[in-house]
Amino acid sequence: MTKYIVTGVDGNFGGYVARNITKLTDKENLIFTCPFEEGLKEFKDKGFDVRVANFNHPETLEEAFKGGDALLIISAPFVGEKRQRAHKNAVDAAKKAGVSRILYTSLVNAQDPENPSVEKIDHAFTEQYIEQSGLDYVFLRNSQYAEAMITIYLNSAEADGVLANNAGDGQMPFISRKDCAKAAMYALVNDGLKNEIINVNGAESLTMSEFVAIGNEQTGNHVTYKATTDEENYAVFDALGVPRTTDGEFQKDSPAPYSSDGMVTFGQAIREGKLSTFTNDFEKLVGEKPRTVAYMFARADEYQVGQRNSTDN
Repeated sequence: MTKYIVTGVDGNFGGYVARNITKLTDKENLIFTCPFEEGLKEFKDKGFDVRVANFNHPETLEEAFKGGDALLIISAPFVGEKRQRAHKNAVDAAKKAGVSRILYTSLVNAQDPENPSVEKIDHAFTEQYIEQSGLDYVFLRNSQYAEAMITIYLNSAEADGVLANNAGDGQMPFISRKDCAKAAMYALVNDGLKNEIINVNGAESLTMSEFVAIGNEQTGNHVTYKATTDEENYAVFDALGVPRTTDGEFQKDSPAPYSSDGMVTFGQAIREGKLSTFTNDFEKLVGEKPRTVAYMFARADEYQVGQRNSTDN
């Protein structure tokens, strides 16, 4: 009997996996973890095996992972050396605990040295570290979450009706975070998936102008798209009080709960064609097509980015 460990069950991604994975495997085969005891209560009350595992505190990890065979590492919601160290801690502890297979939520084109996304630096580091560990792996290279851009679109509609960013005419197969979580769930319980890279892309590849047009059609808004330079896009986020990095000060209930470094360099990567990878890997893995952008806009209240910044100091 394979034991599957799901980390970060207190978050958007891990919570989706935890609430849905019993469609694919029995409760007895699951171990749920997150950094804090209070985040486990929902699942503890339902009788799941729950354990505290805080990637920033390696002393909590080996015991939390003991008895597990496959581990889903959901990338941490901070960027830079802190995230690299956290992921390294998780991999080291998994190996010590006897885990044999690691699944990691990465980014499209993560190891391309010309990909300008600051996020990809941590993903490339983590992928390489897992490869070097000698453990079996599956890298789930996700496209950009549609929820992030839907949130920005709706904020733009409420403001001046202009969505300004630096993606230009670049293409991106935007995908729902829920579909990324679904793909991770299916990959986790597929014991035959080993040493593979899966590109988790959305249903269609779109420019930002096309994305905005779909939003207008589905919501009745009249948002226009304005292509900006990278510096102009930073200025847009600065005006919203968005910190440049994930170490900055995040406002409570911020309309943009992410750092501008991440979003601006995502836009640059899209503009330069570095995130345009478009496959049917999702459908092959899950057995169904991913949600379309139109579907998500029609149900926009269910497809907001929500809090993404870490609460762990």
